[in-house]
Amino acid sequence: MRTLAETTRREFLAGAAAVAAAGLAARPGRALAAPAANALKLGEAEVTVLSDGTLTLPMDFVLPETERSEIEALLAPRGIATDALRPDLNVTLLRTPDRLILFDAGSGPHFQDTAGRLPESLAGAGIDPSEITDIVFTHGHPDHLWGVVDDFDERVFPEATHWMPQDEWAYWRDEATLAATPEARKSFVVGARSRMEAIEDLVQLVQPGDELPGGIEAMATVGHTPGHTSYILHGGGESLLVTGDALTNHLISFERPLWHSGTDHDPETAAKTRLRLLDRIAADRMRIIGYHLPQPGIGTAERKDAAYRFVPAA
Repeated sequence: MRTLAETTRREFLAGAAAVAAAGLAARPGRALAAPAANALKLGEAEVTVLSDGTLTLPMDFVLPETERSEIEALLAPRGIATDALRPDLNVTLLRTPDRLILFDAGSGPHFQDTAGRLPESLAGAGIDPSEITDIVFTHGHPDHLWGVVDDFDERVFPEATHWMPQDEWAYWRDEATLAATPEARKSFVVGARSRMEAIEDLVQLVQPGDELPGGIEAMATVGHTPGHTSYILHGGGESLLVTGDALTNHLISFERPLWHSGTDHDPETAAKTRLRLLDRIAADRMRIIGYHLPQPGIGTAERKDAAYRFVPAA
């Protein structure tokens, strides 16, 4: 079974090309999210969602262990294509009286053609990248990290403190990680390391339970990657959970949380993390923003039969 860390950008693009050849290519660029349309208030703070575009993930990569018939039974009745998933990329922006904080940095210009649109979204919101004070990372996969540099390998957010989970920082930079990855599949590791080197002097390391500026609490949600971290935003007596990739699909992650995903570094641990997280979200009726949930990714979870369902914000 391949994991995301073992899958190269070339393999992703090859999968997307195969989909296109079948007449089911990745969607053309959609309209970027209008921040005012999805603004949430947390006391004095405001949360909006910006788009970095979309991805195309071939289904045999996303669910390599799941029978085709089970996939079709879940997705087809909802009118969702079963050849590939085409998830949104929802970047959370937190504006406080004295800070402008992004959660993850998008894909940058060298991942998939339909991704890397965060700079356009920022421009549409009237924000210059130099105004961003903080980047808070959930993990080091390309669609979350590679946007820290531009086409010329220059830093996109030169004034921002880059908050990185300590275990993520250690994993991607460890020589053992690169050495253990097959030669043809090293690009995710090499790509993460090069971006981390580019921002090294701007990085502050984060551990679970840490409190970051802006009323942000770090929470371990490991499994998708070794140091994957979600963040609870607090303000005005309310809270909001930025899940990152702890939940990656509005049907699969919620209604079939125990299905193993090829996007997860440790599928068994990731499944256990999903169950614990969904239980908490449903019990507390906690609002969430999911990086890959349908744009803008805002909603909550409710219990449904033996699992859960995603309830988008009204």
